[in-house]
Order: sequence, then structure tokens, then C-alpha cells
Amino acid sequence: MADSLAKYQSMRDFAASPEPKGKVKKAKGNLFIVQKHGATRLHYDFRLELDGVLKSWAVTRGPSLNPADKRLAVEVEDHPVEYGGFEGVIPSGYGAGAVMLWDHGAWAPQGNPHKMLKEGNFKFVLFGERLKGGFALVRMKPRPGEKPGRNNWLLIKERDDWDKDTVDATEEWTTSVKTKRSLKKIAAEGEAYTKGKMYSPDAVASKKPAKNETTVNAVAKKGAAKTSSAKKPVPKSRTAPRFVAPQLAQLADAPPQGENWLHEIKFDGYRIIAVIKDGKATLFTRNQKDWTHKYQRIADALGKLKLRDGVLDGELVALNDQGEAAFSRMQAAGEDASITLEFYLFDLLNLEGDDTTGLPLTERKRRLKKLLLRAPTGIRFSDHIELEGDQVLASACSMKLEGVISKRADAPYTSGRGGDWIKSKCIGNDEFVIGGYRKSDKYGRPFSSLLLGEYEDGKLIYRGRVGAGFDDKTFTALKKKFASRVRATSPFEEEPADARHGAVWLKPDLVAQIAYLEKTPDGHLRHPSYLSLREDKPAAEVKVAKPAGKQTKTPAKAPAKARVKAPKDDDATPMGVRLTSPDKVLWAGSELTKLDLARYYAEHADLILPHVKDRPLSIVRCPEGAEGECFFQKHSNPSTPEDIETVGIREKNGSTGQYLVVRTKKALISTAQIGALELHVWGCRADDIEKPERVVFDLDPDEGLDFADVRKASFEVRDVLDSLGLTSFAMLTGGKGVHVIAPIARRNTWDEVKTFSHDLASRLEDSAPDRYVANMSKKKRKGRIFIDYLRNERGSTAIAPFSPRRREGATLATPVSWDELSRTKSAGAFTIKTIGKRLASLKADPWKGYAQAAKQTLSAARLRAVSSNH
Repeated sequence: MADSLAKYQSMRDFAASPEPKGKVKKAKGNLFIVQKHGATRLHYDFRLELDGVLKSWAVTRGPSLNPADKRLAVEVEDHPVEYGGFEGVIPSGYGAGAVMLWDHGAWAPQGNPHKMLKEGNFKFVLFGERLKGGFALVRMKPRPGEKPGRNNWLLIKERDDWDKDTVDATEEWTTSVKTKRSLKKIAAEGEAYTKGKMYSPDAVASKKPAKNETTVNAVAKKGAAKTSSAKKPVPKSRTAPRFVAPQLAQLADAPPQGENWLHEIKFDGYRIIAVIKDGKATLFTRNQKDWTHKYQRIADALGKLKLRDGVLDGELVALNDQGEAAFSRMQAAGEDASITLEFYLFDLLNLEGDDTTGLPLTERKRRLKKLLLRAPTGIRFSDHIELEGDQVLASACSMKLEGVISKRADAPYTSGRGGDWIKSKCIGNDEFVIGGYRKSDKYGRPFSSLLLGEYEDGKLIYRGRVGAGFDDKTFTALKKKFASRVRATSPFEEEPADARHGAVWLKPDLVAQIAYLEKTPDGHLRHPSYLSLREDKPAAEVKVAKPAGKQTKTPAKAPAKARVKAPKDDDATPMGVRLTSPDKVLWAGSELTKLDLARYYAEHADLILPHVKDRPLSIVRCPEGAEGECFFQKHSNPSTPEDIETVGIREKNGSTGQYLVVRTKKALISTAQIGALELHVWGCRADDIEKPERVVFDLDPDEGLDFADVRKASFEVRDVLDSLGLTSFAMLTGGKGVHVIAPIARRNTWDEVKTFSHDLASRLEDSAPDRYVANMSKKKRKGRIFIDYLRNERGSTAIAPFSPRRREGATLATPVSWDELSRTKSAGAFTIKTIGKRLASLKADPWKGYAQAAKQTLSAARLRAVSSNH
């Protein structure tokens, strides 16, 4: 590792280049950046922090948000972490040209990063300002005769909530995320400052001095001599830096929505207020205990900031060997210097004697970010993620993080607990009071489990016991703590029935951090695990959390057109599903409300459930309606209604994800409560994920084609399948196209189904290349019908029969008979409002015979018949 920057440093003359020389960092971070580099050939440098350096790839055409694009990424030498803040002009030599910070943020691996890099299949999630969601770097095999040592990869966007096939990311964003300058402007300013002089990187960073910067300092930064005419700033009244009681967050079931909220990752560590006086830092807990002596290395790091006086708010986190936050290591980190500590700063309360608590959060964070541009090791800026709160929470939960803190963007800093900060959690991870323990019958083990509780109205309420998460060192430390705290009576309001025998009661003044899956209806913990003691929080403060409730939502603006009056409570609870804001309009043009959607699901559950029940489900959620921001949800999170169940599915990286499953009418109606405007299902059932039960061909026409072209294509696909002895059925998608679906017995693998659908689509393309295309590239689809066979991959989904669409008019994905399709004039022929009339007019099931057809298989003969090698 020590030599990982040797190549980088040997290729540069740092006397002439503004690039940082840097060194390998000991701390493990997760910085992600993309730099647009106007070198001899324009390219984008893609960098991920790993093992104390920035692993780097040169992406010739820049990153793409379209999963169909495979962008060449040439692996280059490792760069120092300090390079993550670099923006300017390299005047000559290696890499000469302007460098612009195009994107930055954090990243997280989807598996072991070292193993994935070695195997050439590197998958990760990005939390950038422009690039978000899953990506993969796939190593290419060397071509015959290719120059040895060249390491080429492909950078590919994964299909998720943030993929976009209609946006060219490099054309969408053309300025710096740091200074908002274009590459051309950076180059011009660099040339102006370096003409005949040694390059000054600070000069290129900005032409304008900061608000509180003197003219003398501004001129000095430009490399000019100080002038006697420079005016001194008007002295300000100073506020001495002192401890400020921290602002606290209320608990909510889900993050608030709206543009006036910023969402940050919730860290699993100790809340620390850092007070800096005369360049020396003191670390205080939330209750003003001085813990500087425990974490002196963090205090020393803060002393290296270019800050004489200030007050900073943040979370101190200890990392495990995988670079993940591990609360259980917090106590040991005070004495064990080998444990990595990171202080994530998210607020600035005093800056050089200027009390900033009255400023809006966005301004406080802007100043803090500027202060930490060149922060020393161990000090991090906690940035926010500019997405809707539900999306941020879903991503945090999928990465097994603790949750999200949502903060009102325009609010001042207010000590104590209020409604301007909201916390939403993924899994339970809270503090509980230790009220006793149960004796153990195992030799050397001082107890079998701890008895936990929390205060409510001044009374200690029992919450269950925890018997997992202990090692020998923990047993020894707790036994010592318990020795002086034994008491004769139970401290709980009601003596726990499951702890009466073999219980030892304790003085309730110790607080433990406990992780757990969820709480039972009576408040007991399910699958709890002990993490550590919390010495920073008094037991009296461990109280039952009161959910923030409705006041966390940003009030919606009243529409010009009067809405229907809110229905009575009994009307707003179809099948016992209580709806919040039942009169909220979800499809503006049709004036259809959340209650209308719930009633649709209730009235037509018998039609919908056979196609949805027991299948892994992904939903398109639109909390603000079809015209608002929508996102794709496939995993369970705290905002998911309890009637919607989950199924554990093995992910590609080996972990297990909890996917949504609807099994009852009530669960189906519950999807309306969270604004589920579309239901998308896997092509298999939850009891046997690896065996698909249908083949789907999605016929998607180019913009210039009529529905008559789609109808014709549908019949041709049907006839090809029929020639293979496979019965198929048609469904209007509710959008522009048609799905041709062939049910099959659960005997084939996903690879076989995908290969079959790909080969058949390719055969159709070969037979009529002027009408069909099997490649999803927008350019190749012009004037043609795209035969989308990718719905047949493991993990891919397709719109469910009778599911609404978020399109104008609330159209439906509707099964039709082949005879009915021949008369149908559009893929959106039926809507929530008109489906009742259509169903009443039917004389037979349009998919009659579907169950019988489900016995057919993709036999070896059928696979060979369409094989591209046949």
C-alpha cells in the first residue's frame, strides 16, 4: 500500500503542476468523484476512494445513466485522496489541460471490493450530486495483439430508481459542482493567472474573494503584492465559542417530502459538539461531558483546521475492518489507536466568533463545507442527498445503514427536540435501560440475557431481553459494572413474566445500545443484539419515542380547482386500511384521488391478486401524484405498510434482500396508502425464485409508429410462438405497447428463459430489420418496434395485469383476447374510470385457457429451434 502512489508521483513535476503530491491515507473513507479533464483528448476521470487512495479510471465518453450504454473505462494509476478536491489547470507535461470537478459524493461497495476488483466484476452504489444508484465496472478481456498492461473496463449503470435512458449526463451537466464554472472558463482563468508566472492553484479556484475576506487577502491569493490601499474589514462583535446544546430529531415512520427538506445519512456513533478556542478543540457529549481525553486524536485533527475559534456539530464514528460504522467499537477506540475514527461534521454553530445558529441550514452547511475542503484525516463533511426522503431511506436501508435524518433547509439551529429535524430508521437501533439480568447455567458466563426497558411517563416499561452480541471481554466488563448495582426489587413498572425465575435486579442507571429487527405489538424487541454501553446518555433520557406524525409533511399548495371534500373516516378505511389524505389528487387530469385508487384495488382485487399474489413485487410510488417525483421501490423499509409482507431473496453479491410481497386483499389496498401508482411483478413466485413461470415480450414502438404497427407485430410474435407449439396471450400495457406473454411450467432456469427470448427477438429482427430491433439503443430503435426480451432476467419485472399506470388519464395494463386486440385502437384504451364498463360487457375471460397453457415448457427442442447457433 505504501507504494501505491509511487507511479502517480513519478509521472509528475510538482514544482510546475498544481496537483497535490499526497500520501496514502491511514483512515478508510468512501469519497467518490468524477473530474472532467480537457487533456489532449477530453475524458472524465472516475475515482473511488479505497485503501487510502483514489482508484481511478479514465472514461472516454463520460459516465452514462442509461443501462444500455457500456462506457469504456481505462484503469490508470492510483491518485491521492487530496486529489478529490482538485480543480484547476495543469499547465504542461503529463495530463496538461483544465480539470473540472464534475461530480462528487460518497460510494458503497455491493460486496467485498477487493474480491470484486480481482474478479473483474466491481459493483457499487453512488451517492453523488449527479450520479446516483447502482453501477458496475466490468473488466474486458484483452483483444488479440493488444498492448500488454492495458487494463480496460466497462462502466455500466444498473437498472434501479435512478437510471435514465433519455438523459445524456455529460450534456445535462456541463459545469462544476464545486464552483459552477465551465471547463472553458476554468481553462481561461488558468491561462490568465499563469501567463509568464508560476501556477497558483488557489488563484484559479475563484476570481471573487469570499464575503468576509479582506481585499489584502484576496489580492495575496492571486499572487499579487499587498497594496497599502487595501481596506481593513469593519470589526464585528464576537461571540465567544462555547458549548451549544445539540438540536435533536423527532422520530417519524417515514421521511418528510418536499423540496424544503435536506436528507442526510444517519450515523451510528456518538454525538459530539466540538468547541475550538485559539485553535485548540474540546469534545463535548450531548450532555456536556468533556470527552477530549478519550478521543484526543480527533481533537488534534480539528486543531489542524484553519479555524481559530468555532463550534462544530457532528457524529463520531468508529469503523470496522470493512470500513463500516461499528458502534460496538466506540468505547475501545478511545484506547486502541488501530481502530479508525471518523468525525462526520454536519453543522456549523460558530465561525470565528460569528454566531451562525440563526442562519438557514443551507447557509450553515455551505460555510462548513468550505471550511472542510482540505480537512485533515479523520474529519469528514456530512453532505446531504438531494432526492426525496423515501428514496434516500430506501437506499440507506438497502445498504444496511441505520437510517436517515431529514432537516428543514431554511430553519435556524434550535437546541432541543423539535419538528425541524426528523429521523427515520431502517431497522431498530436504540438505547435501552438495563434493569437486570437472568442467570446463566453455563460455566464462566455471568448471565444469559439482559432485561431491558425504557421510560414512559416516568415509569420503566419492560421491552424484553437480549442474549446475543456478547463476547468474553463484554461479559467481564458488564459483570464488573453489575456488581455494585444489585438490588432486591424489580425496577420495572410491572415485573416481567418471562424473567421472574433466575432474575437478578439492577439499579437502572446503565444504558445499552441494542440492534433489533422490529417491535412486537406489545412493544417487545424481536431478534435483539447487544452492541455496547452508552456512557454519553443518562438512563432518564431513554424514553419511548413519540412519532412526529403528520406535522413532518411539507404542506401542499392548494390547487386552483376546488377539490372534493374529504370523506368521512369510515369511507376512508376500505377493508380496514386507514388512508391519510384520502382526497389527495393522484392523477390531476382525471381528479382521481388516493381514495379512488384504494377503492379500485378493493373492487377489483379478485382480478389483480391472481397475477400479483405471492410474487416478488416492485412498486412505483408517487407521493405527490403522477405528475410529481416518483421512485421505484422493491425492498421493504419503515414506511412500508405492515400488511405488505416480505420474502428474502439472494442478491447477486451474496447478501439477502427483503423484497415486497402482496398476499391479501388488504395488503393490495395498503399499496394505495403509500401512493403506489404502478405494480410490477417478477416472472416467478416467491416459493421458488429460481424457476420462472412465463416468458414476456414487451413490444415497444418508436415515437413515429401507430398502434396498428404494434398490433401487427403482436400477432406476428404470437404466430412464431404458435409455430413452436406455445400458446400466448396479449396485454395492453397502458402505455404505448403490448405484452405478449407465454405462461410456462416451472421447469426452466432463468438463463434458459432469457436465452430463448433473446434468440427469438433476434430472429424477428433478422427477418424484418426495417420493422424490428432487439437492441434497446434509442438510435437503433428509430422507426422500429423494440422487442424487449430483458423482462425475462432474474430480478427484472413487468407491469402486472390490471395495474394502473402513472400516465395521464390513469390508464390500466389490461389483458385482452386476440380477437379484442384486433379491434383495439390504443395501448391505453382502458382506465380506472372505464374498466368497470368494459368488464361488464365481457362475455368470456379474455385470457381463457391461461391456466392450462401454464403446463407448457421450453423444451430442449424449442430452445434449439430459435437458437442463434441453430
